[in-house]
Amino acid sequence: MLRFLILPALLLLSCNPKAQNSPAKEDELKVQFSLPKKLKEVSGITLSKDKKTIWAIEDRGNKNAIYGLSDKGDLLAKIPVENAENTDWEDIISDPQGNIYIGDFGNNDNNRQDLAILKTDLKDTKQIAAKVVQTTKFHYQGQTEFPPKKSNLLYDCEGFVEMDGNFYLFTKNRSKGFDGTFLVFQVPNKEGDFEAKLIGRLKLDGGYNDAAITSASINSTKDKIVLLTHKNVHVLTGFTANNFSTAKIQKIPLHHNSQKEAVVFFDDKTLMIADEKGKDEGGNVYTFSL
Repeated sequence: MLRFLILPALLLLSCNPKAQNSPAKEDELKVQFSLPKKLKEVSGITLSKDKKTIWAIEDRGNKNAIYGLSDKGDLLAKIPVENAENTDWEDIISDPQGNIYIGDFGNNDNNRQDLAILKTDLKDTKQIAAKVVQTTKFHYQGQTEFPPKKSNLLYDCEGFVEMDGNFYLFTKNRSKGFDGTFLVFQVPNKEGDFEAKLIGRLKLDGGYNDAAITSASINSTKDKIVLLTHKNVHVLTGFTANNFSTAKIQKIPLHHNSQKEAVVFFDDKTLMIADEKGKDEGGNVYTFSL
């Protein structure tokens, strides 16, 4: 009798896709490479204009340097930014002309009054050093206390994009009683000191790991913005240059929970995502198909 029970069980196992080496699904996060060991706290990534170099930065407590990586994760260059201090670098982006910008606007305690976006002269991995050639200082419209009440800690930022001569900043909610609310601010891409204009107040679904924004990226046609959180990507559409209040939001689960801190469009259908190195996980660059 036993042998008759074993045979059907074996047949079922052979038909179970989980028991076989099936190819990865399109909607799965795929490891592209592991980051170099010295880059443990990557806070932003972007691409060179030819997409052959991945530029990466780390946040506060780390060097005022931009790191160049190959598509296999080889460290090609460590380029210091000579005339800048890494107060809290939280994101790095590029514009269609290939200019590289650093968001020095990490503001965990919501008390900074020296927020800035730094445009650099970085062009390639052969540079010995880079310099800041434009400093865009700003303060947030509506913030009058430094810090505000714990129920209104909406002025940290870890993600931004550039679109048609303006920067767009997406804040990270650190409020007591977190509800997924975030603010969208617009700042001109110019030298100077500006009030960041509030152009949207939106809400992401879920708890902190689902809905606290850690990076942002915009596609080439400028009609889709991706916001990254530890567990999801959130796709914004239907916004206009001066109004994000009516933007539509699509939540796409990554089915993976880690300290994801960086996202960039590799092409209009593919994202590259990086996470920080944890005790037993992370420290990778992934690709994800939208």
